[in-house]
Formats: sequence, structure tokens, C-alpha cells
Amino acid sequence: MPIQFSGKPGLVAYLTVGDPDLQTTHNIALAAIDAGADVLELGVPFSDPLADGPVIQRASERAVKNGTRLHDVLGLAADLRIQRPGAGLVIFSYYNPILRFGLENFCAAAEQAGVDGVLVTDLIVEEAGEYLQALHRHRLAPVFLAAPTSPDERLEKIAAASQGFVYAISRTGITGAQKALNADAEQLVRRLRRFTNLPIAVGFGISTPEQFAAVGEFADAAVIGSALVATIEQAGPRHAASSIARLIEGLRGVAKEPAVPAR
Repeated sequence: MPIQFSGKPGLVAYLTVGDPDLQTTHNIALAAIDAGADVLELGVPFSDPLADGPVIQRASERAVKNGTRLHDVLGLAADLRIQRPGAGLVIFSYYNPILRFGLENFCAAAEQAGVDGVLVTDLIVEEAGEYLQALHRHRLAPVFLAAPTSPDERLEKIAAASQGFVYAISRTGITGAQKALNADAEQLVRRLRRFTNLPIAVGFGISTPEQFAAVGEFADAAVIGSALVATIEQAGPRHAASSIARLIEGLRGVAKEPAVPAR
């Protein structure tokens, strides 16, 4: 099924699967969808998550220690597809776990699980030929990252190879919450609009209702990652799902408030 966003901005929620454990991730995922997340990025734990900040690094370490692997992420996706058939599901991974699983085996399993798309954080579009062919065979949407430092020629390649949506990184560096939304994000979205009609989701550091609402002024969706993972870490297994629901409802509440007329 195509990836769709309700309202503006849409909400993409990143979760590290297996943190703090698989059952809790399952409960959190359902709570996130029910609270207003349009798309879930199901993060595959990896032992060396270089592109991630300390919050997601700790979550990945905990999940790896728990024994969570790619097949567990695919199993969770299959359960969520049955329980929440309208939700967007994207596997978010480094390339190494997919290669170990086997690219063709992974794509077949993802298709069977009902996954919509795949985002591989350390695979560049210029080296993605075999990967793209495998995804297309199994009707999976490739999602690529676009950075503010990318020249227009590269943005055009990313836009051409992407399906579902394009993930625009609001700043260079690692993931993590930030106090203010980087001005580079809006400029990057404007540049990408020249090359694609796909929805553009802005991520890396969005953590407050005000930032979420601000993204909706120029992009189609916002990706919330570190703020969710930090909330899960602080809440613990018993309260994680309800805490995530409150966070997402709070983000949505500000974005949906009508503007107050000027006097």
C-alpha cells in the first residue's frame, strides 16, 4: 500500500525495536499509531550505530543485548500490519543486518510482512543499484536521506530513486533533539521540491510541539525519533506506551490548533 500522511504535518515515529523489549515495543507501536503517528520507522538494532546520537545509541545497545535481530523486526511488522492495517510501516536499518540476512531474503520477508518501505541509513543512492532492483521486485518503497550539504545533482538522484517519501535531514551530524529548528531544513525542502512531487519528511532533532508545527509550514511530515526514544528510556517498560501516546497527542494538538486572528 502507498505511504500516506493525514493532515499537515504528517507524523513519522521512529522506534528502536527491542528497547526495552519486544513486547513493550509492540505496545508502544500500537499506542503511537492510535495517538496519531502516520508512519512507523521500525529501527533494526545495530552494534555500531555511527549516525545516531547517544539516546538512540543506548537504545540500540539495549536491544542488541536483549537479542533483538532483523527477523524480530519483520515479525513485529507483520503483527502490526494485521492489527493496524492502515499504518505506514518502514524498516529503518543499517545495511549490514540486511546483507547478513540476505538482500533477496529480506525483501521477500518484508513484502510478506506487509512492510511499505525501507530506509537504509548508510547506503548512498549511487551504490544502490542491486538494492533498488530487489526492492522493486518486492513492491517495497525505497526511502533515501537527503542532506543540506548535498548538491542539486545528488538531490535529483535521491528524488528519482525514492518512493513513498523523501527524508530530509534538518542538519548534518548525528541524531538528537535540538533547541531550535535549523534554517537549513526549509531551504533543503525547497530545493527538493524542484525534483519530486513525493511527500518530504523532515527529521533529525524535532522534539517539541512548536518545532513539529513549524515543520508543517514548509514540509509534508516531521520525523520524531530521539524524543520518543528518550521518553521510552525515562518511562520504563510499564509506562512507555502511555507516555509515547501523550507525547504524540501533544505534538498533534499544537499542530492542529487554529491560528489566532491578528487584532
